[in-house]
Amino acid sequence: MSDATPSSLQTLPWLEHSLTDALAQVRGHATLVHGPEGVGQFEFAMALAQSWLCEAQPEGVAPRLACGRCPSCHLVAARSHPDLVVVVPEALQAALGWGDGSDEAADGAEKGSKTRKPSQDIKVEAIRQVVQFAQNTASRGRAKVVVIHPAERMNTVASNTLLKTLEEPPGMVRFVISAGSLDQILPTVRSRCQAWRLPLPDEARAVQWLASEIPGLNQDAALTLLHAAGGQPLTARDRYALGLDATRWPQIPKEVAHGNVAVFAGWPIPLVVETLQKVCHDLSCVAAGGQPRYFPVEAVQAGGDLTRLTSWAAELRKAARHAEHPWNPGLRMEALLQQARVALRRR
Repeated sequence: MSDATPSSLQTLPWLEHSLTDALAQVRGHATLVHGPEGVGQFEFAMALAQSWLCEAQPEGVAPRLACGRCPSCHLVAARSHPDLVVVVPEALQAALGWGDGSDEAADGAEKGSKTRKPSQDIKVEAIRQVVQFAQNTASRGRAKVVVIHPAERMNTVASNTLLKTLEEPPGMVRFVISAGSLDQILPTVRSRCQAWRLPLPDEARAVQWLASEIPGLNQDAALTLLHAAGGQPLTARDRYALGLDATRWPQIPKEVAHGNVAVFAGWPIPLVVETLQKVCHDLSCVAAGGQPRYFPVEAVQAGGDLTRLTSWAAELRKAARHAEHPWNPGLRMEALLQQARVALRRR
């Protein structure tokens, strides 16, 4: 990858081609980036914004990849560009390396909540600030960019607050809105944006990147983690950090069928629920005559009851909606494994 590639893409090589195409083809004031969550949506959105703001770009031609060296690029890298606003939920700010949540923290303090959990949502107050930002003149005289990630975290009120500005953007403001699925975005927001889909990366390139990101991980283990994450390399890296082990992963369907809670020892409940959903998905695929997606073929037992598996999938969807609740981990895992035993009971 060349030195001119934006810093946000230097560790995500599979996105460079998509970024080059987007810069050449995107013409609207609002771009809706969508696709699998673990392929680098935020990094892509930031690279797009940096390229639009890059001051080394020649006037009157389609923008190119950001130079990474001009004052504007340095300001983006320092998280201090006056013509760039990045809106992410407080709960994601640390992971994405953007913002400190100070505004929301102060808001929580005013309400007397000393134990308030970071918000998972993009609140209407943040969108109102975006609307105000859009009305201002560009400080550096080139463009203004708003990045909103992930857009599905905006509630209906926040989304509706953004509509007028999306429809009639003032001045030189451009929007990059990212989402995991278009279905999760209000149709009125979608209709005002040019959609840009990010595909899953090439498997060989993703495996190579994973092996370089995780010390001591060989190619086979990286491939197992990638499959466990549905082909999404960033998700694979994050799940490894949470305790997902490539050696034990193929054993999970069998351990779940036996009700062995120990297989999830030390795992957060959301990751347990997500993994059970993958077990259920692959068992359902095999029961319907298809191929598993997340686990090796030999790890998924055939002969499951599709009706019971469908009911289990519905229960797991309910569990996923409340996975962040402060459950007693041991009791919650027991309850989840009991559901699994019922669903996987042999005729």
